[in-house]
Amino acid sequence: MLMSRTPEGIPASVLVGVTGASGAIYADRLVKILSKSIERVYVVVTDTGEKVARHELPSGSLLLKAMAGKLDKSEKDIIRVFGIQDLFAPFASGTSTPDAMVVTPCSMGTLARIATGISGNLLERSADVVLKQRRKLLICPRETPLSLIHLRNMTSLVEAGAEMIPLMPGFYQKPSELDDVVDFCVGKILEQLGVAHTLYKPWNSRMR
Repeated sequence: MLMSRTPEGIPASVLVGVTGASGAIYADRLVKILSKSIERVYVVVTDTGEKVARHELPSGSLLLKAMAGKLDKSEKDIIRVFGIQDLFAPFASGTSTPDAMVVTPCSMGTLARIATGISGNLLERSADVVLKQRRKLLICPRETPLSLIHLRNMTSLVEAGAEMIPLMPGFYQKPSELDDVVDFCVGKILEQLGVAHTLYKPWNSRMR
């Protein structure tokens, strides 16, 4: 049985929800790092999320392997993928709530459904459970420009206890390649989960 927290305060289990918004690379990188840092990583991908991931990610990416059921034994021991309509998954119940959930990238449609309590699939139901159980829910929207509807839905989620981490990379670390840009956003997610990382140097670290 999983502990609710590791001795270091790191969550033992994190559910990563992937929607059809562009940015599957963020989820792929997050799952890869979490699988080396915590005891269990659950993954749920929407139907459109699967299509976008196949379009955006290079073959051999961890997320694609996970979706195709082609993880090696060591990876299977940590990463577990559930179907989007599998409402019998353990974390669909409040008695098996993961320590934290991250929805990345999060489409505005999924964000709206979570904000209004609609549980039409496993991802949305899991987010509802995480909120009601007062666990950490990180929403990582990837959309621009934002309408008033988007902003109001985000406000509703923050008021309900979720945290907003827009996928908006910084550039003070002087990224030289795409991975650097992705790592900035993934690092922000990891920090909110309490998972240490070395993906980028702190701002003005020479002054520390």
